[in-house]
Amino acid sequence: MRKRPKPDDRSDNVDRLQEQVVNTIENLEEAHETLRNPDLPPEQRERIIAKNRRREEAIAGKREEIRDEYEFQQRQKD
Repeated sequence: MRKRPKPDDRSDNVDRLQEQVVNTIENLEEAHETLRNPDLPPEQRERIIAKNRRREEAIAGKREEIRDEYEFQQRQKD
């Protein structure tokens, strides 16, 4: 018996992407709190700053994906 691939279900993509953005923002805020620690070693501080830059880029990308996915879903309804 041959298995068929699951149909492409994109119905929850916007919600899933929004949740990822919220989680990333929470991580970014926690990292900002950590950076306020005056005893943080400089190497760790630089790693956190670099990771926060990547987080900000990821947030921007996810928001673009949300817009694209929302537009796709709206076109499917028409």
